Amino acid sequence: MVSGIPRTVAEELDAADPLAAFRERFVITDPELIYLDGNSLGPLPAATPEVLREVVEDGWGGGLVRSWQGWIDWGARLGDRLAEHVLGAAPGEVVISDSTSVNLYKLAAAALDAAPGRGTVLMDAEDFPTNRYIVQGLAEQRGLRLVRLPSDLDGGLDLDGGLDLDALRSALDGDVALVVLSLVSYRSGALLDMAQVNDLAQAVGARVLWDVSHAAGAVPVDLAGTGAELAVGCTYKYLNGGPGSPAFLYVRRDLQSRLRQPVWGWYGQRGQFEMGPDYDPVPGIERFLVSTPPLVSLAAIDPALALIEEAGPARIRAKGLRLGRLADDLADAWLTPLGFRPASPRPPERRGSHLSLYHPDAWRICQALAADAKVICDYRVPDRLRIGLSPLVTRFTDVWDALARIRDVVADGAYSSRPADLARVT
Repeated sequence: MVSGIPRTVAEELDAADPLAAFRERFVITDPELIYLDGNSLGPLPAATPEVLREVVEDGWGGGLVRSWQGWIDWGARLGDRLAEHVLGAAPGEVVISDSTSVNLYKLAAAALDAAPGRGTVLMDAEDFPTNRYIVQGLAEQRGLRLVRLPSDLDGGLDLDGGLDLDALRSALDGDVALVVLSLVSYRSGALLDMAQVNDLAQAVGARVLWDVSHAAGAVPVDLAGTGAELAVGCTYKYLNGGPGSPAFLYVRRDLQSRLRQPVWGWYGQRGQFEMGPDYDPVPGIERFLVSTPPLVSLAAIDPALALIEEAGPARIRAKGLRLGRLADDLADAWLTPLGFRPASPRPPERRGSHLSLYHPDAWRICQALAADAKVICDYRVPDRLRIGLSPLVTRFTDVWDALARIRDVVADGAYSSRPADLARVT
């Protein structure tokens, strides 16, 4: 693209945006701040504080323990809404519980226990660290062979990005019990073909456990249509459920009674309040629950999910793609001459709703943007500036202004005085 992309182009896109009004339904305390980190923590829906006030004051404060009569099945009820409106699954196949990491452990362990005689586990070598560590631990405990599949760190202009499907195809055989993958790469944003991967694995009798954390709420997911069997994901990124909001898990209905997860808790017990002496899990999706949910955090998912339901995954994805194209064009025009290069697949259809840019001083630039230019994005090792585009909140003018501020901060060079040591929170 030519370098002269006028701001009026972004203004016209905002004026024609069918989702523009959703921005007003989020809390925005500083109109000058451009927030491009919704892929880490989604912004606060304006309706959430009142919902939480009602749960705390009217439910906890007024109803006390009696309020559990209305609360106890929230995980399943919200799970059904996620299934229908976000994940492409059926009622009774999704439940909200625990964290993504705990859910991944539960489903991975259950899948491995259900595959006796198979001794190999496959995972993406560049998957999110917790996923890799959990899979590594399970393989070590069970004496299984762990294969780390090669994965392109960047993507860029001419590369597919993400997992090497040829390597996956070559590694799949009758000894593989489980494949653990993320639908959208946390670092590069590379988007996998879920149906193709499922077909490859199922052809040799292996199961795939998907992490859809960086997809849910931004990219349409079709678990049923692609033949997916197992999935987990979080609710605090594009689903805007709030920091530490409970995660979700999916188990295809025909598998539920055949899998037994390793953490036997009373919320998965048949006749829960009969307090029986031995564990006897319910036959449905609730058998993958463990214990009392964090109700206040669970409640925050309700108003956030209502926004996703109203907007619809197709419209959200369509805007995300348009935002991504504008970001790509501006980065090519303004940032490539300053030492940046793409670190995500092109075009945006081949990734989720975030993109990464390589720069040798990406961490210093990230700090300078937050401190001096009111642009919040984030950093990922080894040298990536990650930019999250949240379609319900991010405007086209936000993308234009943010890329212009990044250009100016880098051209100024003052970022070089920022600390080189990586902070715990980036």
